[in-house]
Amino acid sequence: MLIFVGLGNPGPRYAGNRHNVGFMAVDRLWERYRFGPWRQKFQAEIAEGVIGDERVLLMKPLTYMNESGRAVGEAARFYKTPPSEVVVFHDELDLPPGKFRAKTGGGHGGHNGLRSLTAQLGEDYRRIRIGIGHPGAKELVHGWVLHDFAKADEAWLEPLLDAMAAEAPLLAAGKDATFANRVHAVLTPPKAAARPARAGQEGEGAPKAATSSPPAAAPAKPAGGGALAEGLARLLGRREG
Repeated sequence: MLIFVGLGNPGPRYAGNRHNVGFMAVDRLWERYRFGPWRQKFQAEIAEGVIGDERVLLMKPLTYMNESGRAVGEAARFYKTPPSEVVVFHDELDLPPGKFRAKTGGGHGGHNGLRSLTAQLGEDYRRIRIGIGHPGAKELVHGWVLHDFAKADEAWLEPLLDAMAAEAPLLAAGKDATFANRVHAVLTPPKAAARPARAGQEGEGAPKAATSSPPAAAPAKPAGGGALAEGLARLLGRREG
């Protein structure tokens, strides 16, 4: 049994917080893959279903963020699920809003939910780090993570959650790098092709105007031509000499 965990705090007071983006990600999986009803077990809300070809247990710990590991550890021991088959969705201060990274193992980076999980499972569980940005100063972090996403954040948050849910069968199959690449591809708009420069304009990719001067025009001949002038000179008896 794979275990997909969302980190957050339970209850409506915290539902829209940046710290609860892990809960939001798991809720989107529940909606897309039509999991069974939520029920309480292992000190968590859990739901069972299938993603791709794999049976998956979704978990939202009810132990509050700082004790998330107690719930997940209990479920992992019950199903004999190794850390490599536990996928944790969580907020990440060190990534800009709208960015994410898939990672296996490593430290907790000061995240209390990960600290609790590591105490129960060791470091080798898989993480989907969802960027929420940093407020800029350490003393502002607590208020930042426990504050709701701004309305403007919906422009990146909703597409990100949808894309991760759509590509979740790759996570279930253990193809985390491919999952990350596919989600990035969905979220990154194609670059617009360079527009050709208009006639008479210079631009990137357009031939530059020549800098050399055009050849000088040949001097104009006197009106009437040289033969007529020579004939008149003979008639008048004028000669050069």
